[in-house]
Amino acid sequence: MTSDVEPTRAGRSATAVHRTRVLIIGAGFSGMGMAIQLLKAGRPDFIVLEKADEVGGTWRENTYPGCACDVPTHMYSFSFEPNPGWSKVWSDQPEIFAYLRGLADKYGLRAKTHFGRTTNGGYWDETENRWHIVTEEGDEYVAQFLVSGVGALHVPNIPELPGIEEFGGVAFHSARWDHDYDLTGKRVAVIGTGASAVQFVPEIVDEVASLQLYQRTPAWVVPRKNFSIGTRMRRVFDLVPPVRRAFRNGIYWASEALALGLNGHSNLMRPLEKIAKKNIARSIADPVLRRKLTPDYRIGCKRILGSNDYYPALAKPNVEIITEGIERVFESGIVAGDGVVREVDAIIYGTGFHVTDGYDSVNVAGVGGRELVPYWNEHGIQTHLGITAAGYPNAFFLLGPNTGLGHNSVVFMIEQQIRYVLAAMALVDDNAAEAISVRQEVQDRFNADIQAKLSKGVWTNGGCVSWYLDAKGVNRTIWPGFTWQYWLRTRRLNPSDFELVGGASGSAARRRPAADDPAVQVIETTG
Repeated sequence: MTSDVEPTRAGRSATAVHRTRVLIIGAGFSGMGMAIQLLKAGRPDFIVLEKADEVGGTWRENTYPGCACDVPTHMYSFSFEPNPGWSKVWSDQPEIFAYLRGLADKYGLRAKTHFGRTTNGGYWDETENRWHIVTEEGDEYVAQFLVSGVGALHVPNIPELPGIEEFGGVAFHSARWDHDYDLTGKRVAVIGTGASAVQFVPEIVDEVASLQLYQRTPAWVVPRKNFSIGTRMRRVFDLVPPVRRAFRNGIYWASEALALGLNGHSNLMRPLEKIAKKNIARSIADPVLRRKLTPDYRIGCKRILGSNDYYPALAKPNVEIITEGIERVFESGIVAGDGVVREVDAIIYGTGFHVTDGYDSVNVAGVGGRELVPYWNEHGIQTHLGITAAGYPNAFFLLGPNTGLGHNSVVFMIEQQIRYVLAAMALVDDNAAEAISVRQEVQDRFNADIQAKLSKGVWTNGGCVSWYLDAKGVNRTIWPGFTWQYWLRTRRLNPSDFELVGGASGSAARRRPAADDPAVQVIETTG
């Protein structure tokens, strides 16, 4: 890894030019997992770029009251770095953040990370077969391999409300929680009823004077008691690893069972709907309010949420549920669609993140100068296995398009992708090549198959519009099936799906390795 000062392709001088074998963008679960496995594979020549001043990604950014994981944490952690000490089944943000910081300490990742670097795109140099990535701070990074670990939940979605710039109170997104602002005795408007709001509303409802909850679409919320894991059990997990693994495996297979109902068998979700309706009925006595909070779409169409205290919070006398939408915001409050003027001191946005349009930080130009984000905006976000994109050699996406989940842990998906990326790098090295690029027809077949399966799923036929869909209504987020099926698809890298570039045959040479070539074997990625 070297650093110097050189002119960029645009002719300006960068503050510094850093050269490395692998450049990783993001220091959350994806980026840190990639970095750790590179070290374990004996590939220490990498740099991690991180926009903030600490590792942790989503779990650094989200610090709102009640922030916790909605996947059991023994599953929402790396299998190669288990934590026997999780204190709850669903751990809180501080505990998960501490887990990630601990991994950074254990593997010395901070020394490999350039903090305070916001990527601003870049380009693939077809002559030298290298990526050139620039940052807003003026640095340039030159790398053979580029790994995007930016994740999906890092760019807050602030709704464009008429008059919002006139508001004279305090306003912030749940992912940018203003801990210096005291909510005690304040009139607070919460906009949005997604996963974050379900967690923070019960935490603040008793300290505010009034809480106005602006709901566009109600969420399905199933009851969930967060059990503590006692000291004795944690000691067993630590001293007897097979017990811990059995516990994790039990969580995994119980979660997998939900995928059957989500993927083409939505009638199987009816029992879960009944449980969710009972969750409303036991807490909400007012029939009018109960109707407002009962979704009219099939459970699973939007993200299924879990809470035992959300509905009791909404039944409190200082809470009002507004479902008529927002007409406009004015200096001291909000005018809803019902024409009522409601004054507020603070607005909290629980409106989620830019997901399908959140790749601006990796808007790179690939072969022929084709920019990734404009191309995806026009043609839809498409990759092969959510990992590689045709026309963008040596670029890999972790937790990329159509690898998100509605039923299990995305960390499981990230692990499979990391192994696949390492196998792709090994294929390049073993063939004395410079780059690897997925074939367009392979990518097209994968996406046709994915969309055909998604067309049968609850996300398409469940009667809702969710953040899983892009601006054209196409699901570019969810993996349609069981996660063990994704494991099967990624456990072997088929060399014939790719073209190799450069190496002994010259930097511009392209050749397709054949799966049946005895010199190029199908590469196992599960070791």
